[in-house]
Amino acid sequence: MQAGRVSSAEERWGKFFRWGPYGLLALAGSISAATAPVLMTRDGMIAAGALLLLALGLQLWWGRLRPRLPEHAPAARVYYVLRTVLAFALSWLNPLFSIFAVMGYFDAVRLLPPRLAKAGLLATAVTLAGAQSGGLPPRSMGGWLLFGAIFAVHAALSTIFGNLGEREAAEARAKAATMAELERTNARLEQALAENAGLQAQLLLQAREAGVDEERRRLAAEIHDTIAQGLAGIITQLQAVSAAEDGDVAHRHLERAQALARQSLGEARRSVHGLGPGALEHDALGEALRKTVAEWSERAGVRAEFTVTGTAEPLHDEIEATLLRIAQEALSNAARHSKAERVGVTLSYMDGEVTLDVRDDGCGFDPLHLPPRSESGGFGLGGMRARAERLAGTVDLESEPGGGTAISARVPLVRHD
Repeated sequence: MQAGRVSSAEERWGKFFRWGPYGLLALAGSISAATAPVLMTRDGMIAAGALLLLALGLQLWWGRLRPRLPEHAPAARVYYVLRTVLAFALSWLNPLFSIFAVMGYFDAVRLLPPRLAKAGLLATAVTLAGAQSGGLPPRSMGGWLLFGAIFAVHAALSTIFGNLGEREAAEARAKAATMAELERTNARLEQALAENAGLQAQLLLQAREAGVDEERRRLAAEIHDTIAQGLAGIITQLQAVSAAEDGDVAHRHLERAQALARQSLGEARRSVHGLGPGALEHDALGEALRKTVAEWSERAGVRAEFTVTGTAEPLHDEIEATLLRIAQEALSNAARHSKAERVGVTLSYMDGEVTLDVRDDGCGFDPLHLPPRSESGGFGLGGMRARAERLAGTVDLESEPGGGTAISARVPLVRHD
């Protein structure tokens, strides 16, 4: 708002400096013409008319030239000197023409350099003092004394006008420098905004690509934990049907295969839609793990026990889903590779973290010689670790040939909001 007021004031002063000389010249000419029969001779009237035309021509010339010139240009000095001389000559013919000379007080600082501005103001003071003391030249000693006194007043006024003008000019230069600096700052800001927009677009692209990669990894892990494990279970049950001689036993295996197919289909649909495991839809983590262990034990034909230690409490959905998926993967690995007779699953609620331990008494293996993922056909330990690390957790493995396997997953205890 302050900048708007400054700009408005500058516009008003600009209009005054452009049209003020025309107005003062017209006013001085009108009043002088009205008093000419009393104050001027016929020859003086003719001379004044010629000087008026010259002053008008000078103003027209300056009005066309001024917008294209810098401050304190040589042409500005010529204009000021010629106008001052014409105003002095007109005031000599008729003191009332000094109205036109007043303009010299306003634009001396704008048109003249600092070393000449005071001289221009004093020249204007001579013209006005002469007109106000009765005209030039004074005709008596009293007239000269009166001229000297009035000139002293005008000299003091010119000094005041000069100081005010210099201060205004300094403020104008400071404002111009400030505006120029603001323009440079705005230009740098616009450049920075353009660069930031480019960086933001690049970051958005990278975030989108990272999101796509993360979603691919999530879907791959979910498919492995649902469809792949379900199909493996179905194959196991169908193989049991082929080997069964008792019709009732074969029928039970077929029912288990059908149940696994339906369960895997539902989990696959939930995975595609980014939902949590179906086992957690109606049960908390402890109960969901208990059912998962029981179902796995019946399906795999391996004795399995589930234990909860500590005070159970509702956890964040992502924490529960991660621990359940790790348990499913660990049990699936035990069924495929360990040849275990007993499996123990323990869920422990501790201060600040939750631990899931899956132990078996199977054949074990050397952890330093794990098969690559392409050979094992699944995500295995790497998938479990990736799930835990997304939650700032860890997965540790302990195993040795003939000594069974123990998998321990630790994640922060984040309560359900």
